[in-house]
Amino acid sequence: MNPSESHPPYDVIIVGGSYAGLSCAMQLGRARRRVLVIDAGQRRNRYASHSHGFLTQDGRAPGDIAADGKRQVLAYATVSWREGRARQAAQTADGFEIMLDDGSRVQAARLVLAGGVVDELPPVEGLRERWGASAFHCPYCHGYELGQGRIGVIASSALSMHHALMLPDWGTVTLFLNGAFEPDAAQLAELARRGSTLERRLVARIEGVAEVVLEDGSRHAMAGLFVAPRTHQASPLAEQLGCAIDEGPMGPVVRTDETKATSVAGVFCCGDAGRAAGNVAFAVADGAMAGVAAHRSLMFGVAQAA
Repeated sequence: MNPSESHPPYDVIIVGGSYAGLSCAMQLGRARRRVLVIDAGQRRNRYASHSHGFLTQDGRAPGDIAADGKRQVLAYATVSWREGRARQAAQTADGFEIMLDDGSRVQAARLVLAGGVVDELPPVEGLRERWGASAFHCPYCHGYELGQGRIGVIASSALSMHHALMLPDWGTVTLFLNGAFEPDAAQLAELARRGSTLERRLVARIEGVAEVVLEDGSRHAMAGLFVAPRTHQASPLAEQLGCAIDEGPMGPVVRTDETKATSVAGVFCCGDAGRAAGNVAFAVADGAMAGVAAHRSLMFGVAQAA
């Protein structure tokens, strides 16, 4: 392909081909709209061996769910797929232009951002290697499989209180503060009420399946660990286009209204990039809403969030 080649315009370009992007493409494909999905192949849950909590797909490998979705979406003749990374976005007289990492450019009347977010884990030795296997961020996705065993929460900020107060419904909880914050009197009372144990000694590393080794050498064997990571947007396109971005509890979130419209007319955002917390079921629902809203805007005019 000639990098300078300019492709015919699409009705909608979807940047991100994971669950939200696929769900969006499904709605638009069924409306017989010309759709291009651009995907860099970096699903947020690619480290997890199993996905839970999504009706009819509970316990399946995340990659298998995504592969099935891609196959089903591409069965619609008006949906196309490009592997690659969208590097730049700009508004044009007729909509939007996206430049890919190979230098090629594509245009569409509408744009859907479904690029997701990237997790920033605290610098604890051994944690990254266990991410998605025995260290997680979503209790609803992974808590049940721990069998009501011992659960460790590795604090990353005061937001880890949320995990420490939620997780007793899934097991016996120890909150490892690791110098991230110090609970106040009210928080200490809440931890006691929920039966969560507090550990103030610093964490040295994680070993085995989920064994927390403290700096003094003491060890705490856990069935699993939970961390509330900081996140950042996986794609720069929302910022490039001037979309309003709010500071969420875990990181920047693209502002959208109930239809997933952003503050820039003609641009929609779905999935983890546009919500403070998410899972596969939320992403699929977001994508369906964005797809329907993008289609309606093609028929009846653009909308934008406040």
